[in-house]
Amino acid sequence: MATGCDFPNIQTFESALSAAEFESAVELTNFPAVFRRCVSNWDACSKWNPFNNGLDYLEERAGSVEVEAMLSRTAPIFNGDIRSHERVSLPFSEFIRFCKQHMISKENGSCVNTMSPDFTPLAENHIPGQIYLAQFPILNDEKEEKVQLKILRQDFQTPSPLVGKSLSSINIWMNSSQARSTTHYDPHHNLLCIVSGRKKVVLWPPSASPSLYPMPIYGEASNHSSVGLDNPNLSDYPRAEHSLKQSQEVTLDAGDAVFIPEGWFHQVDSDDLTIAVNFWWQSNIMSNMPEHMDSYYLRRITRRLIDREMSLLVSKPSSTDVKQLSKHIDHSHVGMAEGGNGNSENESAKKGLSTLCERTSLDDLDPSACLALHELISLVHDHVNAVDTSKGRQYTSPSCSDPVTEGRKSKILANALPCLEDDRIAHMLWDLEAFRLRDVLLAMANLRSVNTSHALTHCCGSSNTEV
Repeated sequence: MATGCDFPNIQTFESALSAAEFESAVELTNFPAVFRRCVSNWDACSKWNPFNNGLDYLEERAGSVEVEAMLSRTAPIFNGDIRSHERVSLPFSEFIRFCKQHMISKENGSCVNTMSPDFTPLAENHIPGQIYLAQFPILNDEKEEKVQLKILRQDFQTPSPLVGKSLSSINIWMNSSQARSTTHYDPHHNLLCIVSGRKKVVLWPPSASPSLYPMPIYGEASNHSSVGLDNPNLSDYPRAEHSLKQSQEVTLDAGDAVFIPEGWFHQVDSDDLTIAVNFWWQSNIMSNMPEHMDSYYLRRITRRLIDREMSLLVSKPSSTDVKQLSKHIDHSHVGMAEGGNGNSENESAKKGLSTLCERTSLDDLDPSACLALHELISLVHDHVNAVDTSKGRQYTSPSCSDPVTEGRKSKILANALPCLEDDRIAHMLWDLEAFRLRDVLLAMANLRSVNTSHALTHCCGSSNTEV
């Protein structure tokens, strides 16, 4: 088992667990686990083995059953994208004969398609290895009448960890030659059990989604990754470079099983003539969540994801940065009151402030934004007058009762709010556009000027734009 990620190694149990042990120690953690020889006592492990006359047994038991197989245009990869494969119906016996032919071809070192001449769905250009009996139901709680291979159910039992669970479906997976499923996740818990052959499973937690680039949510294959992990196009998918660091890999032999929790991405590679049975069931989280709570949890989850993205995009200040900022503000107040410039303190504060927000130049501020910032500063520094120096006149904020202002503002807003004539901050910010208010606040946070009052006077005085 290999790991290059920062979450714990996948647990491996040397035998099957009881249902209670599985639920408490594994399922509730929502973390994968491997169970060695979990199903080695199944009759299927001996009766279905292709190298022990298993194909003859399967043909005899269910040869007349009509099955649906996948033909891949990108073999040996079987992609969830509907455009990359087609599904064809054929008798199970025909599929078995195809597997037998592949065994003969491998032994002889050749690759010849000798399908029955009267079988038309397989075109001549489909070579052995492109057909896969994938996810064909043996049990389905919703479509019992369509479960043609249920006759094979008597060859295996429900694994002990799943005893008592309400299973959604049981499926058989059978490939004639090497095959790979593209990276995807499922909306159910999954216990994948190997009957014969070998599978390699690579797993990623749901948090690895950004590195795996899931396909659009509105598409038919929305649960599949859009990146080929063997040779990803990093110019189109730059985050894919980190995907392998977030993955873990397990190898399963006949009799082994792996628990794949819902939402965990996985890519499965199968050796020649590998047969597996998987069990799907709904997790306790989903089965116990009433429908009327969907909107609430969606909002909470969305909020959590947004907060997490913001924490990645906006670097958080260290305790040292905060102390420097606080120290600078204290000294700048004293310096301005006494006519000083506080040069050394300002320089040390700049380093801390660079981690708090993006830099916004005071010289680039819009005149109205500059004036609003000028007035805000005047609230805490009495010697700074709220003067529009570009026009040489005292600036007066519009009154709530000013008919010109009233005509510009929403009547609903004006009627709903109390008169703000005595609120100096409201006067300053009343006419500012949202993006200008942003610039004002960023400029205040940056404190890029050694002497804020001097910088503001310069900024407003150098502009000829009407305020």
